[in-house]
Amino acid sequence: MRPSYVSGVSDLPLLFKTVGAVLEDAASEWPSHEALVCRHQDIRWTYARLNEESNRLAAGFVRLGLQPGDRIGIWSPNCAEWVVTQFASAKAGLILVNINPAFRTAELTFALNKVGCKALVIARSFKSSDYVAMIQQIAPELAHCEPEQLRAAEAPALRNVIVIGRDRPLPGCLSFEEVVNSARPEDHEQVRALSTTLQPDEPINIQFTSGTTGLPKGATLTHNNIVNNGFFVARRMNFSAADRLCIPVPLYHCFGMVMGVLGCVTHGATMVFPNEAFEPESVLRAVHQERCTALYGVPTMFIAELDHPDFARYDLTSLRTGIMAGAPCPVEVMKRVVSRMHMREVTIAYGMTETSPVSFQSSVDDPLERRVSTVGRIMPHLEVKIVDAQGRVTPRGVAGELCTRGYSVMRGYWDDPERTADAIDAARWMHTGDLAVLDEEGYCKIVGRVKDLIIRGGENISPREIEEYLYRHPKIQDVAVFGVPDARFGEAVAAWIRLKPGESLNEAEIREFCEGHIAHYKVPKYIQFVEEFPMTVTGKIQKFAMREQMKTELGLSEVTTA
Repeated sequence: MRPSYVSGVSDLPLLFKTVGAVLEDAASEWPSHEALVCRHQDIRWTYARLNEESNRLAAGFVRLGLQPGDRIGIWSPNCAEWVVTQFASAKAGLILVNINPAFRTAELTFALNKVGCKALVIARSFKSSDYVAMIQQIAPELAHCEPEQLRAAEAPALRNVIVIGRDRPLPGCLSFEEVVNSARPEDHEQVRALSTTLQPDEPINIQFTSGTTGLPKGATLTHNNIVNNGFFVARRMNFSAADRLCIPVPLYHCFGMVMGVLGCVTHGATMVFPNEAFEPESVLRAVHQERCTALYGVPTMFIAELDHPDFARYDLTSLRTGIMAGAPCPVEVMKRVVSRMHMREVTIAYGMTETSPVSFQSSVDDPLERRVSTVGRIMPHLEVKIVDAQGRVTPRGVAGELCTRGYSVMRGYWDDPERTADAIDAARWMHTGDLAVLDEEGYCKIVGRVKDLIIRGGENISPREIEEYLYRHPKIQDVAVFGVPDARFGEAVAAWIRLKPGESLNEAEIREFCEGHIAHYKVPKYIQFVEEFPMTVTGKIQKFAMREQMKTELGLSEVTTA
């Protein structure tokens, strides 16, 4: 029988370019073409303007004394400044650290210290998050220091806090506009000199991803990783400079900054950001008014758009293609997207942050049945094998763990050789933890997970991380967190809790304990107080049994996906 192994062939070679060079090339080829539309900021920039703004900020970073290899964090919802920072940090040779806008103080402190961020770009606020207040809580020393002179006990590497906007918002910080305008001629010359020395194989981006072992890991990606993945993902959708991509997915994910931004820039297409965060009507309005040809989203986004009461008011006939990814894609939703949103060439993609991210993607001309029942076929220049518990390649049609090898595999987890070695073996195969099946034609279907990671609306959630937080509560004896099916988000967080003898708690008190301390999407939706957990004879908790019991009690059913 044929083995479960595939390799992606292509008539196009890999691009051996830095992120900065990609933008320079786009500005040279399509200088007057619209590159960036941020509707909520009333910004419309050409490729020439985007490149100019990125060069000015890169020179500003040099002026601050940031050196190639230094880490710079960004903590903000979608905005033009996020995109400019993405390219400016690359041009200055800095490693951009993506920080989830939903993070709270504990998560932010961990991220800053794990990678040693020297600078942090932040928005003033987003939804219920007051970023300025939170950074002041982490670094109260800001109140008594000059900009660029921060010495914070809780974040010792951090020297600069840059707040998006024109006005200096508080002592000790710089405004984004100040940094952009601060550069001297010699700083611009340094940026030009760096363009000849920076190498595509160098790390350029760190993205935190949850695992099953607790604290987030910093997946470290190179120019080569993300430039090529963005290019080939967009290539599979036949992108060109005529395309206009609506991007409601967050930039801090690969979905936004790689598949979105770099997918567009490598093809001269236009990026359209409908809002700072997802809101279904702003997406529908953007597609209608900007005549977008492509749309990205996780399944919950497409469901919210389709079910919006004013859906019929908007003309979506300009749409041609796009990607539904980030979480298992319900078959029925895919069919509605094709028929009601006119996305006849919509594709499904599968991957993980550690593989930059996409390994499989359906093609625009794949039969609909294939697009709604699989995640497509292998991407160019990549290899995938499916292995059993002993590491042997399975026959076609037999499930096993999916492993990926090739240009897309990350350098490793930042400063974490042990967990890097657990994920990437000696032959450079990335072990995804996902169970998959390859059919005779090379189409892949994801059938489960080796690990117990919860995927809620595109967010990877570590049960262990939530458990570790809940263990801090003085009344909690033991806790088990797991995922249960959810019609809207794919999965929801559930927690079984054993209290200490003589103690009492209710669901509202647990949620109050979580609110403001862990990200909202990690707060358990279902909470059950129990006397004992189902166990194996060796004392291991059986979370699958808990999941099945909750499904029965709550009347939940699995959603059919690809």
